[in-house]
Amino acid sequence: MSQDRNNPYTKAAGVYDKQKKETPDQRELEANLLLKSAAEMQKLHDRWSEATPEDVDNILTYNRKLWTVFFDTALENPDDRPLALRNNIVSLCNFIFKRTIQILAAPEPEKLLVLIDINREIAAGLNTRPQAAGASAPSAPESGNEPSGEKGGGFMPTSA
Repeated sequence: MSQDRNNPYTKAAGVYDKQKKETPDQRELEANLLLKSAAEMQKLHDRWSEATPEDVDNILTYNRKLWTVFFDTALENPDDRPLALRNNIVSLCNFIFKRTIQILAAPEPEKLLVLIDINREIAAGLNTRPQAAGASAPSAPESGNEPSGEKGGGFMPTSA
């Protein structure tokens, strides 16, 4: 037993197990990032009169960078998600990018609301857990149309 405590591989495995329990899964991480961005945009909306152009730019840049990761992942990882899901992600990203440019070109607080709503809705969807294998479902998806996240992934693929 004392040999196990001194074995570096046993220690490493213990650290890995502890970290695995403390680290959110991919879907949870993505949801948390979207909610953080939504909260920042909501604060900006609520305090619009106090915001500087730099504040607007910084908050919208953060959101755009987040969605750029989703966009790039949808394009660069064709085997990780069904085509329809990838197309929807790309379309949603394009909308977000266009809305961001509209806000920067003609700043108005009400224009933020759709970005806030999208982030919150997508985060809510990511926080919804897929049904476990073998659980009864209202209807089974047709072959080839399985929803994303069967392995706990969200928009971005998980590392193996």
